Amino acid sequence: MWTWEANEGKGTVVIVHGAAEHHGRYKWLIEQWVQSGYHVVAGDLPGQGRTTRRKRGHIQSFDEYINEVADWIIEARQFHVPVFLLGHSMGGLVVIRTLQEKRLPVQGVILSSPCLGLVSYPSKGLDMLSRVLNHIAPSLLIDSGLSVELATRNKEVHEADKQDELYVTKVSVRWYRELMKAMELASRRIQQFPDIPLLLMQSGDDKIVDKTAVKEWFNRLAISEKLYKEWSQLYHEIFNEPEREDVFLYAKSFLDTQCRMYR
Repeated sequence: MWTWEANEGKGTVVIVHGAAEHHGRYKWLIEQWVQSGYHVVAGDLPGQGRTTRRKRGHIQSFDEYINEVADWIIEARQFHVPVFLLGHSMGGLVVIRTLQEKRLPVQGVILSSPCLGLVSYPSKGLDMLSRVLNHIAPSLLIDSGLSVELATRNKEVHEADKQDELYVTKVSVRWYRELMKAMELASRRIQQFPDIPLLLMQSGDDKIVDKTAVKEWFNRLAISEKLYKEWSQLYHEIFNEPEREDVFLYAKSFLDTQCRMYR
């Protein structure tokens, strides 16, 4: 993991990236948080980024993600200021599952287009095949079906990702089955989500995550303080979209409000 320190930081943001990517794709967002007075902790999830070369796109269990993020949160405590989690897409699902399974010192959460359902699922035949392969060839790699063109309208990001050697294009059968299981658990164990302030921001034109499933999960969530914001016409990666400055300012306002509560 890596840390970025702000001058007189008022809070620490732990950023959890999504599937296929790595923390380096959040350079702009990290800079914005630091300039706004927030320390940042971020890293690459197991099987992604610089954590591995041989088994990129593969995990044995979703718990690997949960344990990794728990370590990042512990690292964030060193600054002795409120700790906030920001998870995008699969990273949002990781944040949800982490908070459902572990009691951690987190004062607020931002979810960005969290992966609680997919726009497009494999056919029933392929899904059944994946269940079989999960037992006999779990590390078999398959095309992820993800593309940066589906994720954002930002042409600069398109070009950068084409040159990004760390961007994952294949995922293992086990990874897919663990993702499906995690989405099901996020819904089934919704009552285990802690009562802490939540801002959920969802892209209005999401071509990857099913925004209806996201809204349904949010509506079922019984916590004291929650806010849902849908960004009309924006694609999946709202922090990479041409309107990302507006998205960031909205998120910053939420955290600034939470920080004032802890003064």
